[in-house]
Amino acid sequence: MKFDFDKVVDRKNTGCFKHDALTQLYGRDDLISLWVADMDFPAAPCIQEVLQKRLEHGIFGYNYRADSFFEAVQGWTSRRYGWEVEKDWMITTPGVVPAINLAVLTLTKPKDKILIQTPVYRPFFSAVEDHDRCLLTNPLVNDNGYYRIDKKDFEAKIRQASLFILCNPHNPVGRVFTEEELSFMGDLCKRYNVPILSDEIHADIVYDGLQFRGLGSMKSYDDVLITCISPSKSFNIAGFSTAITIVPNPKLRQKINDLHNSLHLFTGNTFGICALEAAYTCAEPWLEALIQYLDGNRKYIKSYIDKHLPILKVNLPEGGFLSWIDFSALDMNDNDLFDFLTNKARVALDPGRKFGVDGSGFSRINFACPRSYLEEAMRRISYAIKTR
Repeated sequence: MKFDFDKVVDRKNTGCFKHDALTQLYGRDDLISLWVADMDFPAAPCIQEVLQKRLEHGIFGYNYRADSFFEAVQGWTSRRYGWEVEKDWMITTPGVVPAINLAVLTLTKPKDKILIQTPVYRPFFSAVEDHDRCLLTNPLVNDNGYYRIDKKDFEAKIRQASLFILCNPHNPVGRVFTEEELSFMGDLCKRYNVPILSDEIHADIVYDGLQFRGLGSMKSYDDVLITCISPSKSFNIAGFSTAITIVPNPKLRQKINDLHNSLHLFTGNTFGICALEAAYTCAEPWLEALIQYLDGNRKYIKSYIDKHLPILKVNLPEGGFLSWIDFSALDMNDNDLFDFLTNKARVALDPGRKFGVDGSGFSRINFACPRSYLEEAMRRISYAIKTR
């Protein structure tokens, strides 16, 4: 079946954060919106069909997750990653970010230190700081656009930590960590008995023949591992607020479950339950076609910048649908760069400083959109730079 990812769908006035909040967040609504990480593509037809059928039933009372829900997750992790997940390991949450906060609240105490690898997804910072925990950073080393782990610093910091929050594939820098890198981090966490929360929400989308390998599939780290997954990014169903937290260690799982259940976070969203099951059982052909299209988009950005904007720097992300662009050669501070991109180039990008001090001078661009959006955005950025 052929899927049309070039089709432009107007998302304005649909309660869409990415497009309808532009005036509130950027001060104007005439921007090419390439910031928050959802896609401008309709969900897979089979997901829409399942949701339509459920809608037509007409009754939307309290829901129940049948065995088929958990079997869909198990089938997905087994088929895609060679990871055999037991039903008892799974905790259902309304999203990965709530799961991260649950782990922080239940596995650490106030003033405990939590390690993250910057520049990184903003909610990692707030999950630590909003709960009176102390932030430890292991800044990734920018080696001409390719980010690698500072292993000496990681080993020094992990000894001090009560929790390590890993982002793999990494948002925003696009790294898919190798088995060697994961083993290095996992072995140290085991040695010092530091739980690892691995955010793998972008794991389904990788490029260049890479095979995503998570710590769970390596089977050596079950005692310290909490893994968060969701179909929300891969299948563009973030609005259904459905995620899975996988915790093999029963002691860790019980701690998280106690708070999770007391807050009644287990109830879930009727359409999210249907959408997850459909995504993991019938939408794989759509996902494979999507990855090919996204691969073309990421290469388009790289090619355009190399040819027309060599003053900027960008590398091809290994996973996800986010490019991390280095604007530092424009010699603007972060506020001026944000103003320049918003009001001169008229594009809405995520400012790099949002991802920590290591993101200063950068911006993140979401390329999960029709190619025409990207083409217009790059033309606007190019014109703005050349006429500044």
